[in-house]
Amino acid sequence: MPFTAAEVSQLESLLARSDGGSQAALAFRSQFPGRSLTQCDASDMGADEPFRRFAVLDLYLVDGRDHCWRLTADPAAATGVVFARHQRPL
Repeated sequence: MPFTAAEVSQLESLLARSDGGSQAALAFRSQFPGRSLTQCDASDMGADEPFRRFAVLDLYLVDGRDHCWRLTADPAAATGVVFARHQRPL
């Protein structure tokens, strides 16, 4: 199920106040049950541009509607997210 504009706003608010620790993942799973969450180091994302940047992590949107997952900039196509943590806060 794709993210609504209200859910994207809720997610951005959650991540804006996050310290990038496990609380962000717990809050995400609580607020968005059934949605996919992947966590990694920001360097693992290569040259891909994040959907949003925050002080301690980047947010990527994932379109998992087809057989292969892909990154997307379209919240209406996003079925999951990637939290990519920075080694040092911005």
